[in-house]
Amino acid sequence: MAAPIEIRGFQYWPGHLDVSAQSTLLSDLRAVVAAAPLYSPVTPGGRPMSVRMTSAGRLGWITDQRGYRYETHHPAGQPWPPIPPAVLDIWHALTGLARAPDCCLVNFYGEGAKMGLHQDRDEGDFSFPVLSISLGDEALFRMGGPNRTDPTESLWLKSGDVLLMGGPARLAWHGIDRLRFRSSRLLPGGGRINLTLRVVEGATSPLSS
Repeated sequence: MAAPIEIRGFQYWPGHLDVSAQSTLLSDLRAVVAAAPLYSPVTPGGRPMSVRMTSAGRLGWITDQRGYRYETHHPAGQPWPPIPPAVLDIWHALTGLARAPDCCLVNFYGEGAKMGLHQDRDEGDFSFPVLSISLGDEALFRMGGPNRTDPTESLWLKSGDVLLMGGPARLAWHGIDRLRFRSSRLLPGGGRINLTLRVVEGATSPLSS
């Protein structure tokens, strides 16, 4: 396995997944979405987000007017489906951890979708990294530092790329500025899927029963 490229503390594996592996993941994700459909989230302030999302795993990350948090059930009421084994294999291989993630957040970016600069900080133990897998259209990923005012650097993420945020980059500000829509043939209708794997254990956010 190739060593990652380090950029501002982020570890980056360009082209880590070949076309066959990407297709396998896409098939697995179709099963996830069939069990827990994509939905359109809103921020606590009531602003609609441009991505659609769902989750797999013991917990799923959600946002609504009650706030940002992890829940054990999809907003429609059903429990989240399991994280696909092929996704877990990537997590274990690249993090070196025996501990499995609690959550695989699935974000779908359609034409014009983006994600503002933010930190992943709703988890209970920041010593665990966050692993991000890109599928589909290219996306301009912007990464900064632990402070909102830190300078940023941008990188075009392509289908099959994997990025790890750990150590000094675990609480770095980051976001997606734009897509190159239909730059990939993986999704017939175009768009990008981003999988974000997180350990949540110890989270202080309230969890539903």
